[in-house]
Amino acid sequence: MKVQAARSGGVLRIKLCGDMDEYSAPSVRRECDRLIDQNPTAVKIVINLSEVAFMDSTGIGFLIGRYKKARQGGKSIFVEAPNFAADKVLTVSGIYSLIPKAE
Repeated sequence: MKVQAARSGGVLRIKLCGDMDEYSAPSVRRECDRLIDQNPTAVKIVINLSEVAFMDSTGIGFLIGRYKKARQGGKSIFVEAPNFAADKVLTVSGIYSLIPKAE
């Protein structure tokens, strides 16, 4: 899985590309945490899932972990552009009650 990031003002955008599964999650988790730590003045984190081809419950755990990290730092976090399959997993899990979709 590939991780891309861009910073614009107080917004840190993290784009994930590939499959989010048990195999890829540890390295993606480390990279996203590093990006969050390197951008302490970002007040909003947007995780773009438009190029995530597959996501299972590991992806939910990943997002909850980043939610906790963001909240500890006083940041808000959003999910952006999940594909149909990822959106279905996130909806069924109830994750949108914690991490809303970015509009």
